Amino acid sequence: MEDRKTNIVLTGMPGAGKSTLGVLLAKVLGFSFCDTDLIIQQREKSRLQSIIDTHGITYFLEKEKEIILSLDLQHHVIAPGGSVVYHEESMNHLKKTGHIIYLEVPPSELIKRITNITTRGIAMAKNQTFEDIYTERLPLYTLYAEKTILCKNKHIEEIIEEISLLYKNR
Repeated sequence: MEDRKTNIVLTGMPGAGKSTLGVLLAKVLGFSFCDTDLIIQQREKSRLQSIIDTHGITYFLEKEKEIILSLDLQHHVIAPGGSVVYHEESMNHLKKTGHIIYLEVPPSELIKRITNITTRGIAMAKNQTFEDIYTERLPLYTLYAEKTILCKNKHIEEIIEEISLLYKNR
C-alpha cells in the first residue's frame, strides 16, 4: 500500500450505511472516524435539510466541496455525503489519501432504510425521485470506486470484515 493512502473513504447513496459502518470499521482498524455531513452541519450551524431548503442545492454542494477539499487526514475512515461524487475535484482529493470503497445497496433496500427522505438532507431537486438520483449517481460511484462492496443480504459484521481484510491485505 502506498504510504500516503492511509484513509478509507466509504461512498454510496444515503442509507447505504456509510456512517454506521464507518464508526464500527474505524474501531476495528484503530482509526478515527470523520462524517463530512456532520462537519457541514457544525460549520453552518444548521441541519442538512435546512441548509438545502434555505440556500438551495448548489450552495449545499459547494459547502460539501469546501469541506472535502479542506480535509487533511491520515488513518481515518471517512464517510462523505452521498452527493460528493458530483465534484471530480473532491473525489480526486479523497483518492490522494484514501482507498475509495463504494457500498452498493439496491434502491429498494435503500428506500426501506430511509424513513425520512424529505427531511434527511439529500441533495435532490424537488422534481427528482430517490430512484432518479440513484440512477444519476450510480455511474459516478462506480467510476471512482477502487472496490465495490455488495451489501445486499449481508450483516454489518460481514461487510466490516470484508473491508478490513481488504485494507489489511494491501
